[in-house]
Amino acid sequence: MNRHELREQIFKLLFRVEFNEPQDMEEQKNLFFEDEECRAGERDAAYIASKYEKIIEKLPELDAMVNEKAESWTTGRMGKVELTILRLGIYEIKFDEDIPTGVAIDEAVELAKKFGQDGSGAFINGVLARFV
Repeated sequence: MNRHELREQIFKLLFRVEFNEPQDMEEQKNLFFEDEECRAGERDAAYIASKYEKIIEKLPELDAMVNEKAESWTTGRMGKVELTILRLGIYEIKFDEDIPTGVAIDEAVELAKKFGQDGSGAFINGVLARFV
């Protein structure tokens, strides 16, 4: 898988957090990798799982950052797709030294265009721009 495809898989796994209890996420992660849609090889699956775990560890911090920077929006009011994309994007901007900031923002906007509602790309771009 290329980086874009890996990021999309991380987004899909991270999105499950919004619909499952924390204690159920290990089982959800296993189900995710068994799903035919994922089709990740062993190396890619390890990368996806590792990055997912790193994001989960920082979830409270990431949510606090979203609440601070997203004017007139809180994590509780945002769409689940947009919130998940912001968590991933902010993690890449602030904590992943391997991902250039511009790439993180561009990829987040592309995810928003693919999975979000009309205007999600602009919203994601606007919020993530505040982290630069």
